[in-house]
Amino acid sequence: MKILTLSALLCAMMALTGADEDINSLLGQNVLPALPDSEGEPGTEETIVALPDTKDGNWTDSFIPAGETDYVQSVRSCPSGWTAFNSRCFLYVPRVLNWAQAERNCQSMGGNLASVHSFQEYHEIQRMIVRVSHYSNQAWIGGSDAQQEGYWLWSDGTRFSYSHWCRGEPNNVHGQHCIQMNDSGNKCWDDFQCHASRPSVCARKR
Repeated sequence: MKILTLSALLCAMMALTGADEDINSLLGQNVLPALPDSEGEPGTEETIVALPDTKDGNWTDSFIPAGETDYVQSVRSCPSGWTAFNSRCFLYVPRVLNWAQAERNCQSMGGNLASVHSFQEYHEIQRMIVRVSHYSNQAWIGGSDAQQEGYWLWSDGTRFSYSHWCRGEPNNVHGQHCIQMNDSGNKCWDDFQCHASRPSVCARKR
């Protein structure tokens, strides 16, 4: 009986010694055993890899926390000086130009005179003008009916589905074919002579 008990103790000690060696072997290789998957089957082993160091310790360009990727990309997508709203960038140009010159100037920067498609968008453009100039200045936007009277088009080719005309406008007095915004005390739209000089608002896609 004593011989059987001694044999059992020796077997247990050998098993524990083998387990220690396995653990030491794993720790020496910097490899963690994989956790079982959802069905209880062992998965694959995964090696621990350290993150690379950066020269200045700033991870802004190489690491973006979860949930911030879209925001950072949207901020970076507008050129310096432009204002982001929805899928476009807007720029107030204080230099006075006629409508055709203003349109060409916007095109030289990769855009067009701004089209406006909602009250929210119009309000954001107005806020941008006040922020830049400190006034609610009249300015050209991209609407024109020069091709056919009463048939308004945006210079960027988008659908003319929203308007914010002042009362009694458009009235085509003396051949008015271009839209200026921020007209009158209501800061609404007026059709005006395209050869007049005004600041302008450009827009471009992000």
